[in-house]
Amino acid sequence: MPMTHPTTTVAYGSVVLAAVLWGGSIVAQKMALGSFSAVEASVLRDIGGLMILLATWWWQERGTFHITWSDARLLGLLGLGVLGNHLLILMGLNYVSGAVGGVIIGASPVVTTLLSAMLIRDVPLRAVWLGALLSFAGVGLVSVAGFQAAGEQPLLGGTLVFLGVLSWALYSIGSRTIMERVSALTVNWTTLLVATVLQVPLLWTDRKIMDAGLASVTTSDWLALGYLVVFATAVAQQAWLFGVKGVGPSRASVLGNLTPVAAIGLSALILHELVGVIELLGISVILAGVWVVNRQTAER
Repeated sequence: MPMTHPTTTVAYGSVVLAAVLWGGSIVAQKMALGSFSAVEASVLRDIGGLMILLATWWWQERGTFHITWSDARLLGLLGLGVLGNHLLILMGLNYVSGAVGGVIIGASPVVTTLLSAMLIRDVPLRAVWLGALLSFAGVGLVSVAGFQAAGEQPLLGGTLVFLGVLSWALYSIGSRTIMERVSALTVNWTTLLVATVLQVPLLWTDRKIMDAGLASVTTSDWLALGYLVVFATAVAQQAWLFGVKGVGPSRASVLGNLTPVAAIGLSALILHELVGVIELLGISVILAGVWVVNRQTAER
């Protein structure tokens, strides 16, 4: 069933909803790590999300699709990007606060634009290098200098989260071509399936509830995992696509930068994490870099 064309107000509201839900997912991931290992949380999230996506795909596309062998190989490679994003961010949140993780994820639009300029040259590199430097400086600031909220190993945690952002950027760039032939929903569930299958063997290397038992999982951690499955994986993505349909990807990406703001606010409110001057300065520098990139690319 195709999406109806939304009004501008509804479209902007959908994008804001998606950004806030993704900001909340940082907090939910941090909470889930209390009872689940990073691999367990990632596998369970992906299995739940895959079930929702498959049901939606069957309902909208009647369970039929046609892909070539080259498309299948590309989908397999894109699945590595999903795997890296989900697993590396969860691993990184073992070592940094949700606020710091959210700030680093705020650099995602610039990372994607910079790599896109370098790999497929859809925008001139000279148009994005300054904004990229600003955003990377903000990431470095909160990862290395923000020790009061960053956790015991901020450099390791920040690096893992950033590698997760890098994985998603490569996934976003690589999926552009194939989505000219295959629906976005098909790309979503096939790549998530690849990521899920590849993670299952890792369960024997990173165990928590498998050793402690299901009784060790608190109610709040089950709710956090449920949030990741339903809201972060299903609702937010559909809201984002609905919003992009109404206002376009460029304007939507600007509002998408509310994700780190929501992550910081919710981390302070729910997790009672300290958000200091360095975190606020870091997110200001990152958003300044995003603004520069958006302005430079829009002019071209």
